[in-house]
Amino acid sequence: MRGRLGVLLTACALIIGLTAAPASAHTTLQSASPKQDSRVASPAEIVLTYADTVMIPRVVLFDDAGRHYEAGRAHSVDNTVTLKVAGPLAPGLYRVGWRVVAPDGHPVSGEYSFTVTGSPGSGPVPAGSQPRVQVARPSGASWGWIGLGGLGLAAAAGAVAFLRRRPHT
Repeated sequence: MRGRLGVLLTACALIIGLTAAPASAHTTLQSASPKQDSRVASPAEIVLTYADTVMIPRVVLFDDAGRHYEAGRAHSVDNTVTLKVAGPLAPGLYRVGWRVVAPDGHPVSGEYSFTVTGSPGSGPVPAGSQPRVQVARPSGASWGWIGLGGLGLAAAAGAVAFLRRRPHT
C-alpha cells in the first residue's frame, strides 16, 4: 500500500511540475517621450513604451517644488502609456514617476527627469485634477495559476482517498 501511495504522489508531483509554465519576466520601459535627461520645449503629453502590454498605469509629472502637472489620468493601450500634460510648462527640471502592472501581475515602477526650455508656461494644475492612486490587484492569469494549483492538490487528495478505500489483497 505504501509503495503505491509513494508512486502515486510522485506521479502527481511530476505531472504538476511538468505542466507548470515558467515565470513570466517583468516588463521594462523601452522608450519615453520626452526622453530621459533631454532638453525639450514644453510637451503636450508624456508617452511611455514598455516591452510588454501593461495595465493599471499610474504616471505623475512634477517639478522640483513638488507641484503636479497631470491633466487627468494616464491611460494604456497595449504596451504604450500616455499622460496628457497640464501645460504649457515653465522652463525647468521635471520628473516623471511611473508605475504599471506587468503581464505576470507584478508592479514595475521607475522615475526619470527632463528639462523644459523656452518661454514660461502656466502654473501648476489644481489639486482636484490630479489622478487618484490605483491599487494593483492580481491579474486573471495569477488567479488561473492559483486555481490550477488547487486542482492539483485536490487530485492528489482524491488519489490518496481512492487508494485507502481499495480492498487489500
